[in-house]
Amino acid sequence: MDKTTPIIRNDMLGWLTWLCVLCCATMLAGCGAETHVKKGDAFYAIGEYFDAAAEYKKAYSRTPAKEKDKRGERAWKMAECYRHINYSAKAMGAYQNAIRYHYPDSMALLYLAQAQHTMGEYKAAIKSYDAFLELVPRHPIAVNGKIGCMQAPIWKGKPTLYTVKKEPIFNSRRADFCPMLAGDEYDQLYISSTRPQAVGNEISGITGTKSGDIFVSKKDDKGKWQQPEAIEGDFNSEYDEGACCFSPDGKTMYLTRCTFDSDYPRYAEICTSQRSDASWGKPQTMQITKDTLSSYAHPAVSPDGKWLYFTSDMPGGMGGKDIWRIAVTEYGLGGVENLGEPINTPGDEMFPAFRPNGEFYFSSNGHPGMGGLDIFKAECDSTGRWTVENLKYPMNSSGDDFGMTFEGLHNRGFFSTNRGDARGWDHIMSFECPEIIQTVKGWVYEKDGYELPEGLVYMVGNDGTNLKLSVRGDGSFVQEVKPNVDYVFLGTCKGYLNHGESLHVDTSSVSIEHVLQFPLASINNPVLVRNVFYEFDSAELTENSTQALDSLVTLLIENPNVTIELASHCDYRGKDEYNERLSQRRAESVVNYLIDHGIENERLTPMGYGEKRPKVVSRKIAEQNPFLHEGDTLTEQFILSFEDKEQQEICNALNRRTEFKVLRTTYRLFENRQPKPEAKEEDSKASTGTGNDETGEAEGTIQ
Repeated sequence: MDKTTPIIRNDMLGWLTWLCVLCCATMLAGCGAETHVKKGDAFYAIGEYFDAAAEYKKAYSRTPAKEKDKRGERAWKMAECYRHINYSAKAMGAYQNAIRYHYPDSMALLYLAQAQHTMGEYKAAIKSYDAFLELVPRHPIAVNGKIGCMQAPIWKGKPTLYTVKKEPIFNSRRADFCPMLAGDEYDQLYISSTRPQAVGNEISGITGTKSGDIFVSKKDDKGKWQQPEAIEGDFNSEYDEGACCFSPDGKTMYLTRCTFDSDYPRYAEICTSQRSDASWGKPQTMQITKDTLSSYAHPAVSPDGKWLYFTSDMPGGMGGKDIWRIAVTEYGLGGVENLGEPINTPGDEMFPAFRPNGEFYFSSNGHPGMGGLDIFKAECDSTGRWTVENLKYPMNSSGDDFGMTFEGLHNRGFFSTNRGDARGWDHIMSFECPEIIQTVKGWVYEKDGYELPEGLVYMVGNDGTNLKLSVRGDGSFVQEVKPNVDYVFLGTCKGYLNHGESLHVDTSSVSIEHVLQFPLASINNPVLVRNVFYEFDSAELTENSTQALDSLVTLLIENPNVTIELASHCDYRGKDEYNERLSQRRAESVVNYLIDHGIENERLTPMGYGEKRPKVVSRKIAEQNPFLHEGDTLTEQFILSFEDKEQQEICNALNRRTEFKVLRTTYRLFENRQPKPEAKEEDSKASTGTGNDETGEAEGTIQ
């Protein structure tokens, strides 16, 4: 006994020591878990879900299995963080743990079903939706989720005509999303990205990546896209910038920005940036409402520029995030409107987008879909009733699909998706859907001059079409036209006469682009009438002049309030008196032609100037003839200074010309109105060529 007793005592002492260590470790683990929970709660409160998830994960791993309530709660908190940052696989596992430990919130079942749905596990998701519906019958999100799970395999088995493909040139090893095409030829692509080249060095506590910036890719001379580069200047910041769009004239950018605050939640806001030449200014906050506790994101401007659509969780919505709109006027912003049913649901509706023909697209997880955010097309009929259509597979997937942008009127462009990415990061893909589309492309430009980016084109069709089209920076516009419709177009611009064109569109089995030209004659400067020819040493018009003179007849008919001086000019060769008489007779020949074709003689003043008014070289003429310079006056002395006879003859040919200039734009304008002193005074001023109000005159000639 004396030998064995110490042994027993030593064993007892070792066991007791181990037990004390275990108890202490358990107590320390419990204390450590609580510390991580508090840190996680602090991060969660300000929206830093990535950092919060890391703390909750540590707390969960340090919580004893027997403390089921705490493990269930911590699994729930961790799952919620993963849900917010689209870590669907991790969210699914965390929700399963929360349910396993009997976490009491039934929403765990719904969120588990949505995570399974997003992972493409449709059978498992249906079981989870059913389990949730037993507790909360007829819940609209669960009902639509189950319908989506049942339809998704069918849609995958019968793909639509869309084709999609990943675009490596735009994508990095981080998130790249919300593409937006820009430029007159859609040769610029703006994207939002968290790639390493983004401004700043800090990692976001929200996403675990750098804050996003806006980058732009441009096409080279061969039409090939180049690597995206950050917008230059002080546009991007250490904050999150992304999800941009542009006003129809391309001069204003709307974008989403999320700022940092270590003490408060982060709310997204919409900002604007103005373009000066080729650079973008520093973004300025756009106050949509005075509500500072709601988010405003994902701007989209309607094709007519009258409405700004956006995403918000402000009060008064239908649940989750909704799509709203606000009027954009020359006097400022109007009141906000919720788009309501059937577009918005109790789920999330986000990323509104427009096709230039007016078609409206958005993304939602509240309508039946393939999982995550699906892209939907919404159409409004003549009664104002909306219908919503899922674009199905392959445009949609079990992941998030959103952020469409279109290449003009064509049903092709780019969108973003996180399909196939285990981390939930988004990437840019292209899409195209074959369709037969007929368009009209037109150019508004100064007659014998350059493009007129301030021009407007009025478009009227016998199907009820009545549009006012703004032109782009190169003076062009593109608009869809319908088969079996007759259209009339009127090109206008302040300071210029109107020009009309007509177009009949036939049915076609292939896509067609119709081309129209709108050369506008200046009100303030002489306008050359090309291709007016006379017999040699005579005032008799040749047959080759008919087309040019008929165009002049049409112009005067389209502008019935205009009176003109029709001027004929000669070169320096020949005697001055003879040239003046010849040019006068030629001007009278043109005027007689116009009168014979229905133009009132009161509107026409023939003038023969001989060689008195030599041509002044315009920028256009200088570009076409490099030996001349803008502003040169083609006098006899100037022409003879050239030794090259061919250059001399070019100058002489430029001097031999028929021109017209506008004298008045108020001819018979006030005949059917009660005369006012102001109108008479304005008419008198206009008739003398002084005091012209160009804006009023331009409007008068549109009638």
